[in-house]
Amino acid sequence: MKILLAEDDSKLLRHLAAGLRGAGHVVDCALDGFDARWAAENGVYEALVLDIMMPQVDGVALVRGLRRRGLTAPIIFITARGEVRDRVAGLDAGADDYLVKPFSLDELLARLRALGRRDRGKVSQVIRVGELELDLVARAVRRGTETIELTNREFALLELLAQSSPRTVSKSAIVERVWDQRFDGGTNVVNVYINYLRSKIDAPGQPSLIRTVRGIGFALVSSELK
Repeated sequence: MKILLAEDDSKLLRHLAAGLRGAGHVVDCALDGFDARWAAENGVYEALVLDIMMPQVDGVALVRGLRRRGLTAPIIFITARGEVRDRVAGLDAGADDYLVKPFSLDELLARLRALGRRDRGKVSQVIRVGELELDLVARAVRRGTETIELTNREFALLELLAQSSPRTVSKSAIVERVWDQRFDGGTNVVNVYINYLRSKIDAPGQPSLIRTVRGIGFALVSSELK
């Protein structure tokens, strides 16, 4: 699942982002309401997790505006304000769920799974690139009639490439969004996982679906474009 996470507490933001990525999700982060609004209006997300009390634009105003503009992706509010009137205000603004701090990562993950099952997102829950198919809700991958088993990290990497296909995704973007780390030019972790994916999704004797763009990164393309 591709998630927009907005939280003005940088320590909590890093903790939640790392946990979501560790569960196999692709996460974009924002520290204030202005950046969250820009990301939501210019990106494609299957869920948004937003703090209510953010600088620049508060969460309630942000969600009202996004809903008016036609955003239908599920939204979860996270906040320290747990009074009934606060919950009502958040839900009336257009949020689908409401978590009061402190909460466990497991509970957030469970609520995201529940929202995913409602199939309300503005993007399809199935991404197809040629004969390769990713089911984002079931977290299943198929090529033709063959089911492909992936680890959480492999799935997150493939989802990022599929969401961007046929555009090239840089190595630095992959490390930051899949591993939640700053890119170190000396690391080969991306190449290692690309090779893991190729060994699982590529057909024997056929060109790889993952194209290497030398000096930049990788692109997932259909076999018809090779």
